[in-house]
Amino acid sequence: MNALDTSYLDAFIETVDNMIDDNTVRVEDGIPNEKVVHQLENLYQTVDLNKNDSLTIRKAIQMALIRSIKVDKIQSIHQITPDLIAYIIGYLAIPLYKQNEELTIFDPAVGSGNLLTSIIDQISDELGQKIKGIGIDNDDSLISVASISSSLQKLDVDLVHQDSIDEISLPPIDLVVSDLPVGFYPIDDNVEDFETKSVSGHSYVHHLMMERSIECLKEGGFAFFVVPSNLFQTSEAKGLLKWMQDSAYLQGILNLPSELFLNDEAQKAIMILQKHGPNAKQADKVMLGEFPSFKDVDKLQKFINDTVDWEEKDLL
Repeated sequence: MNALDTSYLDAFIETVDNMIDDNTVRVEDGIPNEKVVHQLENLYQTVDLNKNDSLTIRKAIQMALIRSIKVDKIQSIHQITPDLIAYIIGYLAIPLYKQNEELTIFDPAVGSGNLLTSIIDQISDELGQKIKGIGIDNDDSLISVASISSSLQKLDVDLVHQDSIDEISLPPIDLVVSDLPVGFYPIDDNVEDFETKSVSGHSYVHHLMMERSIECLKEGGFAFFVVPSNLFQTSEAKGLLKWMQDSAYLQGILNLPSELFLNDEAQKAIMILQKHGPNAKQADKVMLGEFPSFKDVDKLQKFINDTVDWEEKDLL
């Protein structure tokens, strides 16, 4: 960071790229100097990336991102989806895709890739399937971190640096998972054809991303979104519900523990949508509930098991 006069996050990306490239320190116009190059090469020799499993790699990247937020004094856009939330989504997705020999998973707001790679790793371990991951993000630093993460974990992931609201050319998608960004999308001309666009003013980006994601899904495919708990309590909820009625079944909303958030307005939930299709149907009982405290392992496991039982009885 000091040698290149750059941010901590960019220095981290440069460092890991060097390590992936046979521990070769890239030098441009004499920077970094020979002394720093020698120091780095000695440090690189103390780490064997091939000996680290996926979980260790993800944790190391998480620590670097947490550090970058403090050192670079940046906003929380670089914060990652906690492992436990990724684990829960993966656990809930597994029963729905047991019959698939191959699986393509898409995250339209992939960020640093923690959610996507964690779920790929989990489903692959559980079902032994061949899994292809696809992630899109418009933040070049975060997409670089996601590339590093998937490369070190030796996962088959394609990453695209673009605006997810723009036209996307993707193969058929089996499963969507995403911790959606919340806020307004600034380019009104780009959303003219979206059913979830606002009647006036800027549209909610998380509404637009849900619509785009369901559009990319195979018929009957599922999407697990991390969304605001008050999703249906805003002035734009009517348009979202109208689009949903025509395109996807709302199968469940599971509020995450309030203890994870600073206040009620910040609370989030896991929303389960299923795209319409010949083999899809509205569940007789929509799963509505709130996770118990993540600190109470027994109650948490029971809640997850009950949710899986509901999936197997009502969705399969």
